Amino acid sequence: MDTKKEGLNRGVVFVASAVPLLFIGPTVIHFAFINQQQPLYWAILILGIAICIGGVILAFKGLLKITNSLF
Repeated sequence: MDTKKEGLNRGVVFVASAVPLLFIGPTVIHFAFINQQQPLYWAILILGIAICIGGVILAFKGLLKITNSLF
């Protein structure tokens, strides 16, 4: 079985960087919903949603790179 180690390593780095984002994003969204009366509510909520979307995109790209390097 011939695997492209550079692509595999890069995919693992993408997935490893997505994992913290997938935990931080919902936490930021939760803090935004707790503090709805604060003036920065919308900014914090949008930031949390952007972090979640970034984590999903990085995870998808990482899994795509891993599968491309294996097959």
